[in-house]
Amino acid sequence: MPNTQTTARARQPAVDLSTCDREPIHIPGSIQPHGILLVLAEPDLVVDQVSANTESYFGRPADAVLGRPLVELLGPAETGRIAAVVRSAELEGQPLYAATVTADGAGPFEAVVHRRHGVLMLELEPAATGEPVNFHDLYPLVRTFVGALPSTSSVEELARLAAEEVRRITGFDRVLVYRFDEDWHGQVVAESRSAAYPSLLDHWFPASDIPHQARELYRLNRWRLIPDAAYRPVPLVPERHPVTGAAADLTHAALRSVSPVHLEYLHNMGVSASMSISVVRGGRLWGLIACHHATPRRLPFAVRTACDFLGQTLALQLSAQANTADYEHRMRLKAIQARLLASMAEEEPFVQGLARHPADLLAFGRATGVAVLFEGECTLVGETPPEPVVQRIVDWLVEEGRHDVFHTDCLPTLLPDAESFRETASGLLAISLSTRHRSFVLWFRPEVLRTIRWGGDPAKPAAAEGGRLHPRTSFETWRQTVSGRSVAWWPSEIDGASDLRQAIVEVVLRKAEELAELSAELARSNRELEAFSYSVSHDLRAPFRHIVGYAELLRERLEASRDPSAHRYIGTIVESAHFAGTLVDNLLSFSQIGRTALNVSRVNMNRLVSEVRSDVMQEAAGRLVEWRVAELPEVDADLALLRQAVHNLLANAVKYTRGRTPARIEVWSEVGEREAVFTVRDNGVGFEMQYVDKLFGVFQRLHRMEDFEGTGIGLANVRRIVARHGGRTWATGAVDAGASFYFSLPLRHQATEAP
Repeated sequence: MPNTQTTARARQPAVDLSTCDREPIHIPGSIQPHGILLVLAEPDLVVDQVSANTESYFGRPADAVLGRPLVELLGPAETGRIAAVVRSAELEGQPLYAATVTADGAGPFEAVVHRRHGVLMLELEPAATGEPVNFHDLYPLVRTFVGALPSTSSVEELARLAAEEVRRITGFDRVLVYRFDEDWHGQVVAESRSAAYPSLLDHWFPASDIPHQARELYRLNRWRLIPDAAYRPVPLVPERHPVTGAAADLTHAALRSVSPVHLEYLHNMGVSASMSISVVRGGRLWGLIACHHATPRRLPFAVRTACDFLGQTLALQLSAQANTADYEHRMRLKAIQARLLASMAEEEPFVQGLARHPADLLAFGRATGVAVLFEGECTLVGETPPEPVVQRIVDWLVEEGRHDVFHTDCLPTLLPDAESFRETASGLLAISLSTRHRSFVLWFRPEVLRTIRWGGDPAKPAAAEGGRLHPRTSFETWRQTVSGRSVAWWPSEIDGASDLRQAIVEVVLRKAEELAELSAELARSNRELEAFSYSVSHDLRAPFRHIVGYAELLRERLEASRDPSAHRYIGTIVESAHFAGTLVDNLLSFSQIGRTALNVSRVNMNRLVSEVRSDVMQEAAGRLVEWRVAELPEVDADLALLRQAVHNLLANAVKYTRGRTPARIEVWSEVGEREAVFTVRDNGVGFEMQYVDKLFGVFQRLHRMEDFEGTGIGLANVRRIVARHGGRTWATGAVDAGASFYFSLPLRHQATEAP
């Protein structure tokens, strides 16, 4: 039975293997014995260092090779072929196949050259007869893999295909595709194996199994072969370079000897031969293709090159899939951000517009809960901790100076009391909207319990005996339950949150500037309106009273006169003066609507319409008017102003149905999610829709004064009153077919300044 372990909050244990981390594995001072390494001085290709096994291949001891030109060992023709490659190719980095060479009584050899920090190295490995000698011989094998790539749609599928192809090309018993996480712990995501090897699929291995400097070598040198894990290292002669005095850097050497700890690790796994192929994506080591064999096995350079090509192709395909998925997700976030910002523009306070679209707000962070804190208010969406807990998290963010963007998938490890609410908030993504105020948007993700299968007990990766480090000996499945962690945040989500924060901050700053400008403009306008109101009330109204008064006195003087024209003239003067006075009063009322504070209360619309209808009908006594008033909802509004608006609409309906028998006036409402829309419809004279934009303007009239009295301010007052309440006004109509006037009121009152 596999062992089990439960660890709260910790995904993997922390193990101190600093001794292994400090091992200079790139300068081991020795090579594996299946080839020869020569360090050459340019341009004459004189041997400065050589592996101590030259006598096994050339019948010459190392001392007889040192200080001698390469031509004495390989002959002019073969040396010339290698020299031509050295002169023409850029060799700093990956080993380059130079040629298949022979020497007197020795060979053939696969010759591989490379430079490291300006030092030229030549590696010679015996070439087996009948084996592929170049990549063209192997292309038919890798062609199957390349052709299958377009049909793959997941990382696991790509990895499985790569494992199968590498095993088919190399003949190894087991091939694993091993992916690193952000902490450098590795997970086997695909495998192809013989029945002799146990499955390691979905098993994890701690980062200590492959220390930092080993991972760096894997990144720099994309493949490494160990034909026989029981080999005896062959030292370099001399131990240090005769000119530089430095140990030979064998980072890119295919023959480089490996750490004794790693050889023991392979032995403990039952592996006699291994090869690794690095999968490097975007300059970072994404993972490895690890090959194992139960008996010694050597591969020609061409096969290794084919596997390297396959590994690079896998990396490119992984990058393409990741980049495509990342681009598509970023585009989705941009679309959601645009909708959220549009919603904010329609709300007051505008940040609360985020909460008006909960589905978008949650989808933006793939979250189960969101909290929006702005101007002292906290709005919770979805599954979140209680508001006091949210406030505590914000306090912690402020105390820790977590401004701009903050994210974690293990909040309980950072905030001790977060353990109590890890079910809803183990993951946190937060953006600060202000450096001066406690304004935040917080996305929450719940705890996701995970069971990790380790390849052996991760808490015991190594043991030290007699000052030497030894790897662990057991790879039995070890299960570990991880708690206190959420699904990790994607880079695109973190970047998207940063973009959203920047957009919101820009809106905040722009709104602040607009409010400052508007305040200054309103102050100036108010001063002008006050002066205008005083002028109207004092300088205009008094002359109109004088005109009316003296016209009445003149009419009394002419009472006995039989001149009808004189009486008509005086009547016109009185009527015009009364109209001008009414116009002044209406203008004064219109200006005051935008300046008076709203006194909002709950208004019974049925009662209000009934009272206004009675008042209007007193002015239309004797007329036949059919009223159809539906049941109306209650609203939050300023009763006095709303009464004025309703009076204007009903009075207009009665006025413009004059001449209709019977006149029909209908009043009803429709209640939506955010507002109630009221309609007043009549069967009067109507209007042409091309002039509908003029209806709600000051002094805009669509009918002659002789036909229908009025100052042309009533509907302008209606629009201003409704706008003060956060609503809208519009109308429809047709000539001689009646008109319909609409106004909306928010279900939750939002007072605004008059336009």
